Amino acid sequence: MKNLLVLLLNTEQRGEATVVTNGFTFCIYRTSSWKMNGCVFLLHPQACPPSSKHIRAVQCSSYNNQPFMGRLYEWEPFNEVPGEQHCELNCRAIGFRFYVRQSERVMDGTPCGQNETFLCVAGNCTSLGCDEYLGSRKVMDKCGVCGGDNTTCRLVSGVFKHSLTKIGYHKIVEIPEGATKINVTEMVKSRNYLALRSRSGRSIINGNWAIDRPGKYEGGGTMFTYRRPNEISSTAGESFLAEGPTKEILDVYVSNESACAYSRLFFISVEIESTNITCLKGHYVKVKMPTSYKSNALCFKSSVCFSGFRYSVFHCVHRLSLVQVSDTLCDSSSRPTPQEEACNLQPCPAFWDIGEWSECSKTCGLGMQHRQVLCRQVYANRTLNVHMSRCRHLERPETASTCQLKICSEWQIRSEWTTCSVPCGLGQRSREVRCVSNVGDFVPDEECNMNLRPIDVENCDMGACAKSWFYTEWGNRCSAECGMGVRSRGVLCLTNHISSLPLEGCGSERPAESQVCNNGPCENRIEWFTGPWSQCSAECGAGSQQRSVVCLMKSDEGFTVMPPYECSSLDRPLSQQSCNLKACGAKWYHTDWSACSKTCEGGFRVREVRCLSDDMQSSEGCDEQLRPAEKEGCNPEPCIPHIDENCRDKYFNCNVVVQARLCVYDYYKTTCCASCSKVAHKQPVHRRRS
Repeated sequence: MKNLLVLLLNTEQRGEATVVTNGFTFCIYRTSSWKMNGCVFLLHPQACPPSSKHIRAVQCSSYNNQPFMGRLYEWEPFNEVPGEQHCELNCRAIGFRFYVRQSERVMDGTPCGQNETFLCVAGNCTSLGCDEYLGSRKVMDKCGVCGGDNTTCRLVSGVFKHSLTKIGYHKIVEIPEGATKINVTEMVKSRNYLALRSRSGRSIINGNWAIDRPGKYEGGGTMFTYRRPNEISSTAGESFLAEGPTKEILDVYVSNESACAYSRLFFISVEIESTNITCLKGHYVKVKMPTSYKSNALCFKSSVCFSGFRYSVFHCVHRLSLVQVSDTLCDSSSRPTPQEEACNLQPCPAFWDIGEWSECSKTCGLGMQHRQVLCRQVYANRTLNVHMSRCRHLERPETASTCQLKICSEWQIRSEWTTCSVPCGLGQRSREVRCVSNVGDFVPDEECNMNLRPIDVENCDMGACAKSWFYTEWGNRCSAECGMGVRSRGVLCLTNHISSLPLEGCGSERPAESQVCNNGPCENRIEWFTGPWSQCSAECGAGSQQRSVVCLMKSDEGFTVMPPYECSSLDRPLSQQSCNLKACGAKWYHTDWSACSKTCEGGFRVREVRCLSDDMQSSEGCDEQLRPAEKEGCNPEPCIPHIDENCRDKYFNCNVVVQARLCVYDYYKTTCCASCSKVAHKQPVHRRRS
């Protein structure tokens, strides 16, 4: 958060200044010397103190003392609104699920975008350019130039591919001053490490045979992000990343710790945006040596231990004073040839190799995390794990550490105990217990430790209850409208307001539940009298029941049965009603039998059978063994031909007509009617038996 100084240009007023506070400082000036209207630009941004409240929070809290719909609320900013509403003052009531637009415009200078480069001015969200002008729309290009067009620098990239057989630090690239968008990535995972140091010799990352943890490291005026993926689960290599620009020349090295008998090829990708670099230097340590007659034996440490190499550096010097002079004063043909020799033959010291921290053992509250710390040493051209005592000259890094991802939710008792549920005897009482997060919100109980949950229900003993007879007032209605009758009241033996005890608990003198009542003499009153209902006609499902209904005349001498018409002026009670003792469940239903398929000699008839539930819907709950038959035989008696007295044979030889099969003709069917009719009845029987 910053204090902002805003200049508003206007052609109408001059020299007026307004200062607004509330966590932000806004100085507003108006002048007519500028031929612009509404031009806004920003001067001198200053960082606010860490304790400063956000400007939106300050504006929302200013409404805390103003009633909204009859009551006061505390307000906080609500930012989950569409982009066109970001310059409105939308505030949410703290602890409630609604928000209100308190003002159509926020205060000028209020941030309105994803970052503080977007500010509200006159109700509009305007971006702050990299030149600190509102509305200029200028941004940094990849060369680090405000408003640039990416032409002042160029991308220099390449892949370092060399076989390194010697153990030590090997220079792979020079990062020039002013470089941006730096990306140095090991393309193939290896057991070696990238290193970075300045030209002054200061180690920035992984120098002096010490392996640094992945993280952010400042160097060359910029911040480098060093990444080393998990050595066990990941196959990716190491990398250096930086936005730049760098303020000095930096050198990138690879530390070769596993020289083998064969050549090892390294693949390291380098990408740099720079205004100075002209080539990618992929080689071993390369030193420019002036030609001279004076030599200085320097050990150029591609390795600071375990077989480095060195060679002489010659300078051109004055013969008498031995002061170094320009190389042009010496004969270049007489320059001695440098001789290389081994140096630093002592073995490399052991070092601590530090792994990544594990995940925290707890999702909230104080937990533990661990990491692997190994003592390693370069030995026989390999980096090996050695005994911890080899690293006793170094302070051992911690292998375990406390961690806390967030504060755990906790149980809170939100109310006092309620009164006991009974006035006497054993009852219960309760209280409200809630799981509350570290910000005060109610959360599900699972987020708190259930083993530590305070009890919210417990028994309470209000002492022994006195056993007494309780009874109601006598009823106002007498059982008889005239003459002698009975009225009643309720009687209970109680120890509390809920349960009753057996009658012997209150003693044997039970109060009377009924008493005689008399509404005066009866004067020949005619009424309908009903008898008790009969049993239901069905054991289950729908049935009916009846009762007797008679017209009686009641007098002091007794009752006299009267004809029904004597009570015709009175509403006659029902003598029949439906009843349903219980549901029958699913039952088999069937239709009537159909007509028989034949009138004689055995036919069949059918009917439809269905299983229906109580609500007359199709069901599968019927017992199949009780299913009624859907088909049965009928009319088994033999067929008896009908004898027609007028049907006689008129000739004695009609048997010949039958044998000649002439009965199909009407003439013979009439002349030999009896013989032809007998054949007609026999033929169907003969066909069935065949």
